[in-house]
Amino acid sequence: MNERGKKTIFLADCQSFYASVEKASHPEYKNKPLAVAGAPERRSGIILAACPIAKKHGVTTAERLGEALKKCPDLVIVRPRMKYYIDVSLAITNIYKEYTDLVEVFSIDEQFLDISGSLRIFGDPLIIAKEIQEKVLLQTGVWVRIGISSNKILAKSATDIWAKKNKSGIFMLPKTELELLLWPQPVNKMFGVGSRMSSHFERLGIATIGDIARTSLPELKAKFRARFGKQSDIQAEVMWKTANGSDESPVAPYTFSSPQKSVGHMMTLPQDYVESNEVETILLELSEEVCRDSRRNGYMGSIVTVSCTCSPYESPTGFSRQMKLTDPTNNTNKVYNAAKKIFYNFWNGMPIRRLGVTLSGLVDDQTYQLSFFEDHERTRSLEEATDKIKERYGSAAIVRASSLTHAGQALERSLKIGGHYK
Repeated sequence: MNERGKKTIFLADCQSFYASVEKASHPEYKNKPLAVAGAPERRSGIILAACPIAKKHGVTTAERLGEALKKCPDLVIVRPRMKYYIDVSLAITNIYKEYTDLVEVFSIDEQFLDISGSLRIFGDPLIIAKEIQEKVLLQTGVWVRIGISSNKILAKSATDIWAKKNKSGIFMLPKTELELLLWPQPVNKMFGVGSRMSSHFERLGIATIGDIARTSLPELKAKFRARFGKQSDIQAEVMWKTANGSDESPVAPYTFSSPQKSVGHMMTLPQDYVESNEVETILLELSEEVCRDSRRNGYMGSIVTVSCTCSPYESPTGFSRQMKLTDPTNNTNKVYNAAKKIFYNFWNGMPIRRLGVTLSGLVDDQTYQLSFFEDHERTRSLEEATDKIKERYGSAAIVRASSLTHAGQALERSLKIGGHYK
């Protein structure tokens, strides 16, 4: 806490993160428009990040590479390196931790810092923010924008609305100045409000963040009920608190370390799959990934869920159904057999575009039910041995024969993180 008993929170955002990392790795591209995209060799894919120079030419994140090249023919296209980006993000986290141990990862390029207890050591928040900027830029080549306020919501707003736009890349938003600074902003600039919600607010006669803040909570709930139904009270309260800068959530360094509730993997297929043997190959690969993750983390699960999305995109069909097992397991064949049973019970025969397998109802894997009809220990030892091979030599070091068929995706997925190449 500072001397007034209020917290001092930063939201640090890395500018055009993937593109900035690539420019730092390739000084020859310093003054050129650059974008990171999925398949530059085929001149196709989606823009994952664009540097400020590229953005000045109209290139935007999530647009198709072909469209971006029409706007900027000289655009330098770089294939993503997800593992390297994760390593750089972790290096930036370590820099933040030099100033406080209260660092919460919000995304790969955004992190919250609670520096309330660090002010006596490092000085004024603006000085700390400037030092962090300079250190991150020197060590990684990434420019960090920092919003400062008394809670996470306001720090995020300070970053998105002001710090990303001004030359210094730093902005302080005191809670005492919300009426002057935040409330005149259009409602689409409020955290948590997207284009669809903006349209709803427009129809409700709400144009600015201040319009929400000045509306009494009971009145806002009544407006939400009239538009969204009786279950919208919580949403109305969240919007009202956000507009009024109210947020009591702490900066939690261990946000992602709470006990897992499920282990799952989803795969978008390279083309529609229609043959049973093709689908079974993918279900087996997904089951193997799920069970391997479960074993690595010491879990067994008793509920198997299969999710399936079928083409066409214009009117997709599909299902998400689950089945409870007799006993918890992390055995690949047991999960796979359950997944197949669920799939064939609910598949409507349409071409399949996406499949997912999830194991939930997790328990510790040190306690399990023995059986007279199977050698549990032998199966467990075999799977642990294959896990060790994959850990040491990569997930493609040992694969099932079915994954070597045209339908298999295990080898391709071993080259990627989060759907993008490592």
